[in-house]
Amino acid sequence: MHEKHIQKTVLVTGATGYVGRRLTESLLENASCSVRLLVRNPAKVQAGIAHRADIRKGSTFDKDLLAAALNGVDTAFYLIHSMGDTQDYRELDRLSAENFRDACIAAGVSRIVYLGGLGVKESASDHLLSRIETGEILSAKPDRIQTIWVRAAVIIGSGSASFEIIRHLVQKLPVMITPRWVRTRIQPIGVDDVVSYLQASIDFVHEGNLMVDIGSDVLTFQQMMQQASEVMGLKRILFPVPVLSPRLSSYWLILFTPIPYKMASALVEGMKSETIQQNDHATRYFPNIHPISFREAVGRAIGELEKNQVISRWCDSTGRQACDIKEFDNPAGAILRDVRIIPFEKGQQSEDVFRSACEIGGARGWFRYDFLWRLRGLMDKLVGGYGLNRGRRLDKELRLGDALDFWKVADIKSGKRLLLYAQMKLPGQAWLEFDVQSDQLVQTAHFLPRGVLGRLYWYLVMPLHHLVFNDLARTIVSSSTKSA
Repeated sequence: MHEKHIQKTVLVTGATGYVGRRLTESLLENASCSVRLLVRNPAKVQAGIAHRADIRKGSTFDKDLLAAALNGVDTAFYLIHSMGDTQDYRELDRLSAENFRDACIAAGVSRIVYLGGLGVKESASDHLLSRIETGEILSAKPDRIQTIWVRAAVIIGSGSASFEIIRHLVQKLPVMITPRWVRTRIQPIGVDDVVSYLQASIDFVHEGNLMVDIGSDVLTFQQMMQQASEVMGLKRILFPVPVLSPRLSSYWLILFTPIPYKMASALVEGMKSETIQQNDHATRYFPNIHPISFREAVGRAIGELEKNQVISRWCDSTGRQACDIKEFDNPAGAILRDVRIIPFEKGQQSEDVFRSACEIGGARGWFRYDFLWRLRGLMDKLVGGYGLNRGRRLDKELRLGDALDFWKVADIKSGKRLLLYAQMKLPGQAWLEFDVQSDQLVQTAHFLPRGVLGRLYWYLVMPLHHLVFNDLARTIVSSSTKSA
C-alpha cells in the first residue's frame, strides 16, 4: 500500500505586495502545498487566484485573527516591511515581528521564511537597520522555531521600485550627472530568482536557523544604469561628481521617476552603503538555483512591460493609504462634489463605457487637457507626492489596489462602478467616481476639505475642474464605441 502524500500548508503574509503576489502565483502552481494568505483586505487578492487560495483577513497586529490564520500551518512567509510612513515605523516593525514569531510558536509552525535586505549593521541606513532588526527578532528563539532569513539587495523585475528608477532615468536622461553614491557596490538579483529561493526554502532540509544571502553580479548603480541602457539600445553619458547631497539626489529621483520623496530618500540613504553577500549559503544550500545576470533581469522586465504582463508593482502595497484602501472606499462623508452626467449615444453599451473608464491614465493620458493633469502631477511631485508618472500596471485592466497615476483603485465593480482615491498632496481627501448606469455615465469628483484651506483650494480649482472633468466624462463615453 502506497503512503499517502501529506500536503504542506503554507501561509504568505504581504501577499498583495510586490514579491508576495509573485510568490503566491508560483506557490499555487506547486501541487505539493496548500496556500493560505493573510491579508488586511481580501478584496485586493486578484480574482484569478482568489478561488485557489485559502484567504484569511487579519494582520500581525490582530493577535486573534493571526492565531486563527496560523492554525495548521507548516511554513509561514514573512514578507512585511515598512518604508517609514510614520515616525515610529521601526517600533511598529519590531512589534509586528514579535507578534508573528510568538503566534507561529503558539500555533506549532515549523519554519518561518523571512525576506530581508543585504547589509551590515555598522553601515546600514535606518530602513535597512529596521529590516535587520526584524530578522533578528524572527530568529531570536531558535530552540522553539526555525527561521530561514533570505537577504536580497536591489530586486530587478517589471514593476519593482529599483527597476522603475533605473528605467525612467535611462529613458529620460541622455546625459546624467552622477553623485558619489552611484559608485557604491550592490549585488542586484532578478525577482524570479528571489521567488525561487523563497519557494525552495519550504522543503530543503536544515537544522537550526539559517541566513541566506542571495544575488547575482556585483555592480555599482552606475554600472547598472549603463548596462540597462545597453539592453534598451540607448547610449547614455554619465558624468561623476564628488558630491551631491542625499536630499538633492532624492529630488532628482522624484522629478524623473515614479518614486515619491520619502521612498526616494530611503533608497538613496540605503545606496550609500555596500549591499553585497556576506555568506555563500545560497550556493551551498541551493545549488540548483543559478541567478540570471543583471542584463537578463532587465531584459525580462522590459519584455513583460512590452507584452503587458506585469504581475505586480512596487506601489501595490506600500502601507497606510497606499495599502489599506478599504478605509477609503466610501466617499459618503465628502461635502463638496462635482457631478457630470453624460447620456449614452444610440447604440452605446454600458459595458463598453465601463471598459473605456478603466483605460484612462497611464500611456493613454487624460485627453484634451492632459497638459493640465501633468502640470498638477508635477506640482504634486515637487511637494513630495506621487505625481502622474507612476502610470498603471496594465493598459486595459485594473484591479482593486492598483495605482493609476496619482490615484489608487479603491473600489471596482465590473461593468458598474470604478472609484479612485486621490493620493496626491491635498488639503483634504478626494475621490473620483464613475457610476455606469444603463443609459448614462455619472462621474463625480468628491472632496472632503480639511479646514478653511481645503475649502479655499476647492473653489480656486473649480474653473479647471469645469474643463478637465467635463472633458474626461464626455471623452470616456464618446471613445467607448472605438474601444469596444
